[in-house]
Amino acid sequence: MKSILTIALILGSTHLFAQKAPATPAEDKSSGGKSRTLSIDTSVETTHEATIRGQKVPYKTIAGTLPVWDDEGKVIAGVFYTYFERQGVADRGTRPLVFSFNGGPGTASVWMQIGYTGPRVLKIDDEGYPVQPYGMKDNPHSILDVADIVYVDPVNTGFSRPANKDVPGSRFFGVNQDIKYLAEWINTFLSRYKRWASPKYLVGESYGTTRVSGLALELQNAQWIYLNGVVLVSPTDLGIERTGPVSAALRLPYYTATAWYHKALPADLQQKELTTLLQEVETFTIKDYIPALAEGGFISEAEKKAIAGKVSRYAGLSERVVMQQNLDIPTNFFWKELLRDRGYTVGRLDSRYLGIDRKDGGERVDFNAELTSWLHSFTPAINIYLREELKYKTDLKYYMFGPVFPWDNQGNRTGENLRQAMAQNPYLHVLIQSGYYDGACDYFNAKYSMWQLDPSGKMKDRLSWEGYRSGHMMYLRKDDLATSNDHLREFILRSIPKTGQAAKY
Repeated sequence: MKSILTIALILGSTHLFAQKAPATPAEDKSSGGKSRTLSIDTSVETTHEATIRGQKVPYKTIAGTLPVWDDEGKVIAGVFYTYFERQGVADRGTRPLVFSFNGGPGTASVWMQIGYTGPRVLKIDDEGYPVQPYGMKDNPHSILDVADIVYVDPVNTGFSRPANKDVPGSRFFGVNQDIKYLAEWINTFLSRYKRWASPKYLVGESYGTTRVSGLALELQNAQWIYLNGVVLVSPTDLGIERTGPVSAALRLPYYTATAWYHKALPADLQQKELTTLLQEVETFTIKDYIPALAEGGFISEAEKKAIAGKVSRYAGLSERVVMQQNLDIPTNFFWKELLRDRGYTVGRLDSRYLGIDRKDGGERVDFNAELTSWLHSFTPAINIYLREELKYKTDLKYYMFGPVFPWDNQGNRTGENLRQAMAQNPYLHVLIQSGYYDGACDYFNAKYSMWQLDPSGKMKDRLSWEGYRSGHMMYLRKDDLATSNDHLREFILRSIPKTGQAAKY
């Protein structure tokens, strides 16, 4: 899983909705579209109306930048954001506010903004594949009916940039550097838009889960900002240790889900309902597979063959191949091997997607089939949306993947940071969302992280997990777009304390 820190990861669609009332853009201060120089502090406002779950929701959108300051008050960067605020709200102090971050670590907030929770989504088919003409459509499942949303692009993603070439990237590009300056930026946003009283939430996807897990504690300790909820979409390992036999074994349920989807399992397993089958494989993984791998080369031949037979059945691979790998199937090899005889590879971030390699032989796939597909549809859509619908005029390039390397991964204790934030804040709840076909941040590793997040078990009533029949960006599948947003909506509403309910144990 740690490899996701060195590759840009990411991150729907139904008849979502969001028809804007005739947009009346405010003054656009972003150089009139005549410059590729960042405007550090600027915004443009438009008004819209959405139909969400059958209800008309008027809202305004503010697209702009806010500065990042250093300890001496010097501006060192401008961070681009898109802020969606429901109109007609009598008391903004009781209205939930969600900050949304994507991952990579070098990707913008585009993926969840126009794929998941926003009032407009990109045009794709019901399974998430690109269609032309490119563009946007309404999103009837957006959480904007219950919460205002801020989509944030960290430095060198989207339109965000350092203030000038003399500001070193090391100020921003690292696990803890990223957390520190974004916590300061959130403080600025809350003051600028008078949202200090609002119930506050962070949503992160992929590396964004590392980011928001660290932010939960940094906001409390350094900014005195206390959250109601953190949502981890397709989470990373959060710095929670898992090596050797545990790391190898935890991948097996994902292999089963992928093989089941591609009808590559034995007939008796193939006919089982997916989640029922996965429960069986999870039990085998914990009770038998991890102990067998722990024995290493000293496992008996009879037991090794018996385990290989089980892994073969559950992974859709031959027993010979499993034995050749000493029971430990690398993910790169699995993506190449599963459908080798059919002439296809399977996607890393979403194994429903198929690829074609130069040759069927080899140990690794030539490219990530799902990622090229997503870029195909997301890139035109976000540029159309920001520049034409939201009227943010600039010639600055929108970085889908920005230059953020080298990235300092030292000192990643974000899982422990999140645990500590929960312990200090009885209001804080955590929801984890995973796609069964995600091979980069697989669902069973996400469950494992949840189990290990609170070894005491005293906070497990504030931790929950949901699974979906899609991949890393589960919301790109039409059915899961509706379900995952419903789960978010329910999570937000249930984590707001009743009036007068104190934050205490």
